[in-house]
Amino acid sequence: MLQNQSIGIFDSGVGGLTVYRALHERLPHERFVYLGDTARVPYGTKSLSTVERYAVENAQFLAARNIKLLVVACNTASALALPAIRRAVDVAVVGVIEPGARKAAVVAENRVGVIATEATVGSRAYSNAIHKFSPDCEVIETACPLFVSLAEEGWANSPEARSIATQYLQKIVETEVEALVLGCTHYPILRQTIQEIVGEKVTLIDSGEATAEVVAQVLLKENLSANLAHDSKQLSENRSLCDDLDHFYVTDAADRFARVAERFLGTHPARLEAIELWGKDELHTN
Repeated sequence: MLQNQSIGIFDSGVGGLTVYRALHERLPHERFVYLGDTARVPYGTKSLSTVERYAVENAQFLAARNIKLLVVACNTASALALPAIRRAVDVAVVGVIEPGARKAAVVAENRVGVIATEATVGSRAYSNAIHKFSPDCEVIETACPLFVSLAEEGWANSPEARSIATQYLQKIVETEVEALVLGCTHYPILRQTIQEIVGEKVTLIDSGEATAEVVAQVLLKENLSANLAHDSKQLSENRSLCDDLDHFYVTDAADRFARVAERFLGTHPARLEAIELWGKDELHTN
């Protein structure tokens, strides 16, 4: 039954684990299969055609595992490759940009800040999406590239992180935004530091959490929610993150992925497998 198939998630690396966590917390009865394309990270420096090719390969790999819905956790792929992905696979596809933009437009009346990687800021994907929902809203975008390394190295709440965040967020603070979109999957790891810098009056919007809300709505609308009677283990609302119901794949550096997963999630993936993607039509596993 479709209802009892997994939800697929892919990202260019480990950052999408924050989206996995948000989905797991919102939908604890669902199974997930995650692909981190760690051999080809980062996507933000790649051309449009390359991002599309990588994204389609990732999507087809997950579709071959009988997923019922695909979440594109990568902001760059969400900005550049959603049409190509939707043409390539026969499942519903949800990106992370539009859900975050929609929530920002609801929260803020006048000014929204967006922090993201240089590639995502350069694409203006969030600005365009926010203006679709709120045409008169002012959007202030700032690239915060060092946040990725700070998150992965476990320095999210260090003095160094606060110093860097203070410099990156200066324009955001000065313009007195009402909401701030965390437009990179790594950034929720620095949420405490970011909130301290921008102040409690600014609502932080985690695109992963917003995406989880949209996925829940799609599952309900399409009658794809898990049939809880199918598997008593799925009934538990306290099912552990990364337990053996969820399967994780990486294209390189599995040991490092496991270490970063423990920083992000507090636990190692129980089922972690290294695979190789050789092209759209030829998929091999180790």
